[in-house]
Amino acid sequence: MADAGAKVDFDVVIIGAGISGINQAYWMQKKMPELSYTVLEARDNMGGTWDLFKYPGIRSDSDLYTYGFSWAPWNVRGAIAEGSAITKYLKESSEAYGISSKIRYRHRVKSTDWSSASQTWEVSVDADGKPEKIVCHFIVWCTGYYDYEKPLDVFIPGIESFKGPVIHPQFWPEDLDYENKQVVIIGSGATAVTLLPNVAKKAAHVTMLQRSPSYVMSQPSEDGIEWFIRTVFPSFITSRLIRMKWLFIPWLIVSIARISPNTIRNLITKEAIAQLPPTMKIDPHFNPKYNPFEQRVCFCPDGDFYKALREGKASVATGIIDTVTPNSIKLKSGQELTPDIIVTATGLRLQLGGGVPITVDNEPYLTAGKFFWKFALCQDLPNAAFVIGYVDAAWTLAADTTAYMLCRLWKQMRREDAGVVVPRAEPGLEKKELPFLNLTSTYVTKAKDVLPRAADAKNWQPRTYYLLDMWRARFGDLKTGAQYIKGSVW
Repeated sequence: MADAGAKVDFDVVIIGAGISGINQAYWMQKKMPELSYTVLEARDNMGGTWDLFKYPGIRSDSDLYTYGFSWAPWNVRGAIAEGSAITKYLKESSEAYGISSKIRYRHRVKSTDWSSASQTWEVSVDADGKPEKIVCHFIVWCTGYYDYEKPLDVFIPGIESFKGPVIHPQFWPEDLDYENKQVVIIGSGATAVTLLPNVAKKAAHVTMLQRSPSYVMSQPSEDGIEWFIRTVFPSFITSRLIRMKWLFIPWLIVSIARISPNTIRNLITKEAIAQLPPTMKIDPHFNPKYNPFEQRVCFCPDGDFYKALREGKASVATGIIDTVTPNSIKLKSGQELTPDIIVTATGLRLQLGGGVPITVDNEPYLTAGKFFWKFALCQDLPNAAFVIGYVDAAWTLAADTTAYMLCRLWKQMRREDAGVVVPRAEPGLEKKELPFLNLTSTYVTKAKDVLPRAADAKNWQPRTYYLLDMWRARFGDLKTGAQYIKGSVW
């Protein structure tokens, strides 16, 4: 813990050099250039998820016109991009605005300790193998909500007996040879839908084995609206107009799905029937039990997922695994699959703050069960924010709202002559609890005991949609539920 007279190294420490961290750094530079900051990144490169995951075909499941930065428009044709293109874009954007020079690579945060006496955080870091202490006023956690070290635990009976490779996409070996092999991908989420057509290019056959189906929608590389915009308007404005299109249409689809779920269900089903091979039926393979956007809808660029099915390079099996033997996967239905390689695309484990220990005045602090203020600050945790994106829109849109709000909050602290801001929950808030993330996916329901909470009360609500959240970030109340503590104004 920092001493009362501790020297402050930076006003703000940003943890994580992924898309959230780079975005936060940009808005700090623009809105609060007088504040000093650094970005701590545990890995050798920026990019977060896009630098870490190496499985074939890894790509965004959001359009890059809104997933990309509002201040550095995505100018490449095609809304869906592979991981390598995204990391290239992040590097170019951060270099163009001088953010790259602020990033400290191979700086893994080991613990964060708040001192009320000094009103500072002490960040303990493994700096390329050497211990280092960094003292700051405020921490912004830009580590997402996934556990990069350990995947979601899913019980697959007998999986330990399988003789072939068992691969989790999160730890995909770059030298894995799957050419002319029989591959079974267990799972039906975005990762499985991405892997199937890409692995099928080399494998003898790929089977996506799902316990229950997901919605899979095709996304053209460039639709008619985008073609019209590019044809009619000058190049300097096309990206902005296409971004507006991507802000509006997904919001409209999700809104309709909330009001009339069968309308969107029928639309997706009709599209799937048109693209599936005649021998493959909607039920049970593409008829989810839940409504669209109650779990994430999977997107495939130019229908590559369905194309692999039509070409006979891939198939779908729906059922419950009875057991895995040394050479096969037996389903309770009696069906048996004989893979050479099993890929367990069964989901990611959720956690907040990268799993780094947090203490407040020498007492351990847990984010689990605490309420989230302005969907960024955690109840009773001083001078710290967490950047959490949308689950039904592009992540970066929500990161923008948090960045705007934080810059306003820091200015508000100066008006209050405050060195510290702490969210304080009013009595009875627990009776107004709402879901933290508006999804029923397994990885979310399994994480309910480790995630914070939201509530139906001013400044404690969950995310809504971008335009409303941005209005609240730029003009909304910053006092209700917040305690400003007098101190050294930074």
